[in-house]
Amino acid sequence: MEKTNVIRILESKKIQHGDYCLDGAEGLSGAEIAQTLNQDIERVFKTLVTVAKSGNHYVFMVPVAKELDLKKAAAAVKEKNIEMIKSKELLPLTGYVHGGCSPIGMKKAFTTVIDCAAFNYDRIIFSAGKIGRQVEISVGDLTKVIKIIGADIVKAD
Repeated sequence: MEKTNVIRILESKKIQHGDYCLDGAEGLSGAEIAQTLNQDIERVFKTLVTVAKSGNHYVFMVPVAKELDLKKAAAAVKEKNIEMIKSKELLPLTGYVHGGCSPIGMKKAFTTVIDCAAFNYDRIIFSAGKIGRQVEISVGDLTKVIKIIGADIVKAD
């Protein structure tokens, strides 16, 4: 199994992690990936990249079955409003493609906010930087790699 930059970074920091590889994962939703991995859907997170009116970019991690609340997200980073970046902007900005975006190993370090639901689990799962690759680590270990802020950023059910 080819190592992604995310896996290399975790190994270089000696962080214990799980590594999942799903063949034919292109086009699968996050919920379908959680189901395929036989994991609790609330423990599998997606990585979303936004831009604020100020021009600053922010990264948000939310459970795959939830939707980012843009008002809550803006408040979490003290911006008036934010919006999702266009798909074509993702690769040049982060180095990742849609469906394979990880908060670890982006071209530049962005403020990263994780939904507070992540703190309910010993370990969470998110993209390892390539479509079909997922990594599993504790939120505590994630903070050893990137700076994160915890906040309520999902739309109410």
